[in-house]
Amino acid sequence: MKRSMLFSYLIISICLILPAVMVVADDTDCPLRIVILGDRTGGHVPGIFGDIVAEVELMKPDLVLMVGDMIEGYVDDRERIVREWEVFDSLIAPLSMPIYFTAGNHDIWSDLSEEIYRERNVEPYYSIDFRDVHIVFFDNSRISTEDPPDDEQLNWLVNDLKRHHDAEYTMVFIHKPFWFENVDEGKPDTLHSIFKTYGVDAVFTGHYHEYFVGEYDGITYTGIGSSGAKVDPGPTGLQYHYAWVTIDDSDISIAIIKKGSVLAWDELTASERKEAQRLSLTAVTQRSPVVYDEKMKMIDEGVVIIVDNVTDGLFIRDSLRWKIPDGWVVNPASFPVEIDTGSRASTFFRLANKGALYPVPEYSINLPYTDDKSFTITRPLLIARTANCIAVDSTPAIDGVLSEEFWSDPITRLFSWDGGESTIDPVSFYFAYDAENLYLAAQCHESNPDSIIASVKEHDGTIYSEDCVGYFLQPDLDTAIVYQIYINPLGTVFDQLITINAKGYPHGDRDWNGEYEIKTECGDNSWIVEARIPLAQFKVAGESGKNWRLNFRRKQKRLNSSGDWQVPIEYNPETYGTLIFK
Repeated sequence: MKRSMLFSYLIISICLILPAVMVVADDTDCPLRIVILGDRTGGHVPGIFGDIVAEVELMKPDLVLMVGDMIEGYVDDRERIVREWEVFDSLIAPLSMPIYFTAGNHDIWSDLSEEIYRERNVEPYYSIDFRDVHIVFFDNSRISTEDPPDDEQLNWLVNDLKRHHDAEYTMVFIHKPFWFENVDEGKPDTLHSIFKTYGVDAVFTGHYHEYFVGEYDGITYTGIGSSGAKVDPGPTGLQYHYAWVTIDDSDISIAIIKKGSVLAWDELTASERKEAQRLSLTAVTQRSPVVYDEKMKMIDEGVVIIVDNVTDGLFIRDSLRWKIPDGWVVNPASFPVEIDTGSRASTFFRLANKGALYPVPEYSINLPYTDDKSFTITRPLLIARTANCIAVDSTPAIDGVLSEEFWSDPITRLFSWDGGESTIDPVSFYFAYDAENLYLAAQCHESNPDSIIASVKEHDGTIYSEDCVGYFLQPDLDTAIVYQIYINPLGTVFDQLITINAKGYPHGDRDWNGEYEIKTECGDNSWIVEARIPLAQFKVAGESGKNWRLNFRRKQKRLNSSGDWQVPIEYNPETYGTLIFK
């Protein structure tokens, strides 16, 4: 019979300090001490993971386990993938204890990446026994919540758990936390049913770069956050961390270590995280974006920020505060907000922008999500640049030559990813339409034409890793559907349909393939793309006075940089500018 599990604050056992003063004759009499590291990548922050590894080595656990995402990946270059693994190996080299890995989606995303993963003598799924603990590593690196695990791995999992049913404790490691969407919401979940049948005690996951927990049918689920991957503070403010797990003959204790501090296991429950997410999505809104015309002149003189108290019986008492960069004026700079449940505070702030557009001002407010817990919501001011889409009288020839009169008023001012002026070579973007088609054109200057990188000829290939132009289009403002379209100098297209769910998460459908007529031309000092895109596939028509939401960019591989119309480039259409059909 399994021993009961107790989750509490971290208690460092005496076995942690004995080796410093004496030799322990039989360390199996001491509790088993395990460190669990979260995601290193998914936008890694240099230095963080290495610092955590150094701290772990000082604490001398018996075992180190990772929940996945050890390299950035998502490239089709074997040499580069191998180099990334070599960097990772150098980072974990200081560890003197055994370390085992879970496959994450940044580690295995294609057949080539899985081949290289296996070449490292690591299987995507396997199990080990350490003392009296059976540890299973399950691979869901290349599946989504809509995709059931493959039968081969499921059969292996069931047989493995059957064979080790008598283990004192059983732990399972999986990268993607599907339990958060399924088990926590009472939905059927194949893996949870198997875990319940065969006596799994604890499940550890990663992927979301945020810590949260839950307990279901006697099984403890723990989502480990970031141990180096880019992350915004969650509701608790917790960012980079790792877990310390102590297993002895009576219980398992789990605690989170943040820069040497100790947090309770239930620092943030799954239900609390959902409440904070709900507040983040619904409690604070900007009534409309601040509009800039095509000449980059601010049209609006102010903005309305709305705070709705949608909490369950909690009182909001704080101030709406602005962080105001140089060149901007916001008046007032702060405004007190005191509202009860069901009430609304709506405040007008006067704006002026006499300097650089970016960075934009940010506003923030502290919101309660339980009686004794609160978090700060921070939002950038939403702006909307304006681009004109010119009506054409006759169908233009799609020939890669921008000789028609309507290709005469380009958009040329772009920004780098951090809001600074773009550092890539100049580029001109054009937009036109008729009743049935949208026409896109771009002329990308290149001071070193021989450096243009464009080799992908397969539709939906990785052209976003090459020279390309990219568009994000929301034709229907009443539906949260965005079409992403990237085109390289060969005329190859990568496209997908993106939907934003009620929780604000984007989902990309790469099975969606658009219809295009495209012609590209590469000259001595530039390359040109011209495209005709039938509007029927977007379920709209070309009409004067209509507005779309839009963002676009040019990626220049030689400079490993991009020029973006609005920053940051996101899937959320609320961050886009406006395409006006003239």
